[in-house]
Amino acid sequence: MSYLILIISLVGIVFGAEFLVAGSVSVARRYKVSDFVIGAAIVGIGTSMPELVVSFFGALKGNADVAIGNVVGSNIFNVLGILGLTAICFPIAIDRKNMTFEIPFCIGVSVLLTLLALNFFNGTPSMISRIDGLILILLFVGYMYYSFVRDQKNAASAPVEADEPILSLWKALLKIVGGLALLITSCDFFVDNAIVIAKSWGVSDAIISLTLIACGTSLPELAASVAAACKKNTQLALGNIVGSNIFNILLILGVSSQVMPLVSADITIVDYAVMIAAAAFPLLFGFKGKIGRVGGAVMLLCFVLYTWYLIAG
Repeated sequence: MSYLILIISLVGIVFGAEFLVAGSVSVARRYKVSDFVIGAAIVGIGTSMPELVVSFFGALKGNADVAIGNVVGSNIFNVLGILGLTAICFPIAIDRKNMTFEIPFCIGVSVLLTLLALNFFNGTPSMISRIDGLILILLFVGYMYYSFVRDQKNAASAPVEADEPILSLWKALLKIVGGLALLITSCDFFVDNAIVIAKSWGVSDAIISLTLIACGTSLPELAASVAAACKKNTQLALGNIVGSNIFNILLILGVSSQVMPLVSADITIVDYAVMIAAAAFPLLFGFKGKIGRVGGAVMLLCFVLYTWYLIAG
């Protein structure tokens, strides 16, 4: 029965995220927001709602390994798995703003999470405190404010062309609210049954959160990024991944740590190091203005090797 509920929950997650993203993108198009900011601030946040709900409920139930492992695993899968696969389908364009701000900022917050989680600042073993979480939330608010202010300044020189019908405002809001409700319900069932299955296999919460839960909650990012690449809207695909990763670290762990301080002994330095390396890969492979198929294949291979390392270890 747990397996059936898990599958149904995953379907609910995908459809809930689809409704949320469709409504959010329509609102963003109505107010002429750029593709990258739509990807980072609207689609990225929308598709990260499963991670938010899973980590929140993980913290609420006292399971910090699920809360932190879900974010670390999702960020690794987002870049190495999803962005790698997307780049193989269609090379991803990276502009100067991505190289000088968004991607370095994503690397920076990945390093910050590692320092917080590994006891660099506060002397408490592997704990993200409520104060740490508040700092993460404030950083997220600042990032969002800067992104929208800069986007409005550039709106005149980079107009947005709507390639899909714009929904009426009430329909868009209905999709947003309905999508959120479906996501929250589905993710609550998902995390409960994933933990039951993990324990029946004798697998630790850290490993299951870094693999099954992380990949499962990243399915909306995968669907959104591949669909955007197929439409040759690679800025939206890139924004989706970068925005999701920033959202995961700053807001998800920031909010989850307000429920209770997050102490995780089973997420290792290797996991954090892979997350930081993954965040840096777009900078490494995109210095010529795009992430090509070779770069995408290398990222995807790295994800396969990391997953093998987790399973074999």
